Amino acid sequence: MTEDEDYLDKSPSAAQMGKAAEYLVAATCILATQGELNVSTSQADNAGVDLVFHRRGSSVTLAVQVKSRTSTTSVVQKGQYLADVRAQTFRPRDDLDMLFVAVDVERMAIMTAWLIPSGVFGEMVSEPNGKGKYRFAASLKPDSKDRWTPYRLTVAELSQRILTRLSELEKAE
Repeated sequence: MTEDEDYLDKSPSAAQMGKAAEYLVAATCILATQGELNVSTSQADNAGVDLVFHRRGSSVTLAVQVKSRTSTTSVVQKGQYLADVRAQTFRPRDDLDMLFVAVDVERMAIMTAWLIPSGVFGEMVSEPNGKGKYRFAASLKPDSKDRWTPYRLTVAELSQRILTRLSELEKAE
């Protein structure tokens, strides 16, 4: 099965791995901030939101759509990251970010992440392809200078960037 195929056609294990990656992101962010970040999950992904972050003591939230790829995929092994975002559910807004994560399954850890405000993502991607999807393609190579480099994060930087995004949203209120 290619990575271009519709997510509904993916195997149950692919959906299971995607959900596990979402929980890994949530747990990593909670632990890294010693509980300052809290995370809610969606029971159904019909609005393009997988996780909702908020800072302890604040009502401001950041919705996040997570796209994950594992170290066992051939594309990741070649130092690339590819993911598709369905145009049908993608609706840019100030409080929605796209999070692309590469997960090392041996270490059970996030290798690399890109957190991109949905408005920025919408401006930077071209029109949807014939299957109604926007393509995200980035390099996993540390010295890469592709167009997504400003949004690229280490696992240590991810939770801090989410806190920064929440602060930006609080100021905009």
